[in-house]
Amino acid sequence: MMRRILNVVAVLSIFLVIGACADKKSHAKSVYMLVDTSGTYTQELGRAQALTGYILGTLNPGDSFAVARVKSRSFSEKDIIAKVTFDKDPLQANAQKRAFRDKVADFTKGVTKGSAYTDITGGIIQAAEFLNETGAGRKTILIFSDMQEELDYKTVRDFPINLKGISIVALNVTKLTTDNVDPRRYLNRMEWWEKRVRAAGAEDWRRINDLDHPERIFEARR
Repeated sequence: MMRRILNVVAVLSIFLVIGACADKKSHAKSVYMLVDTSGTYTQELGRAQALTGYILGTLNPGDSFAVARVKSRSFSEKDIIAKVTFDKDPLQANAQKRAFRDKVADFTKGVTKGSAYTDITGGIIQAAEFLNETGAGRKTILIFSDMQEELDYKTVRDFPINLKGISIVALNVTKLTTDNVDPRRYLNRMEWWEKRVRAAGAEDWRRINDLDHPERIFEARR
């Protein structure tokens, strides 16, 4: 009888330990949005600003959000336009969202000329660093760009990167003039990026061009 009781106690102890470990996993969401500011893609900034407003509406107290620009070299905290971890107090969180929205609006108004190059990889590395520091359980990088990376001869980005546990979503991937001439350029570009982020350990890769249905951005993965 005593042995049975001890066995039951041991089993219950195991369940309690497992439950405690599970509780340690953060249920917070962290989102980092990269906005391409190179060349003619600056014409899309209005759509990026509107999308920022939608994303703010999906985030809860305790979640984190950052918006950063992609330019000639993007691996720098100086390129972060706005960042925040929302307060647990809903009223304070709403005030933070308004301030965040204003910062992004001011930024889009101030961009008058696109950068010469497009360092998407540098922006992704910076994004992963931010997301991992938040400790969120669900981490997402949104890339608002045509996904055409162009680097100057001094910038080095051809090395393995680490995106373990992070979902990548390419948004509003507009087609270049060269893509219209030869659609294989566009398809090859998308295939190259998918291979790269998956090789880096990304949890997911998706491309969403229909911004009339932004709810698809955070759809549960199957």
